[in-house]
Amino acid sequence: QVQLVESGGGLVQAGGSLRLSCGASGRTFSNYGMAWFRQAPGKERAFVAAISWSGGSTDYADSVKGRFAISRDDAKNAVYLQMNSLKPEDTAVYYCAPHPTFRRAITDSTWRSAASYDYWGQGTQVTVSS
Repeated sequence: QVQLVESGGGLVQAGGSLRLSCGASGRTFSNYGMAWFRQAPGKERAFVAAISWSGGSTDYADSVKGRFAISRDDAKNAVYLQMNSLKPEDTAVYYCAPHPTFRRAITDSTWRSAASYDYWGQGTQVTVSS
């Protein structure tokens, strides 16, 4: 059973920064890519960023490209999301999730669909005030 625990959310003013962390257990972490999604009230869960199992490839939603950075530390079974220049529209609950396929490259649309993922953490709330 895969377990995921997100942390690092909070309240920040527009233009500020936050660093989200996600700890994973229950699977050989280093063999799976990881993704971050977010869900705002009344909206569907949306793709934010992904990192391949090797850490050599990343992908970002257009809305966060250039402001957010995803990284991973396999020694700690952790994935991070550095969020800079935050905007009120970034307000949401943020979730991490492992891609379900062993060593899958970031080359197809499955990465950006929440329906592709089997496991989710409880999420961490990010609120950006204007």
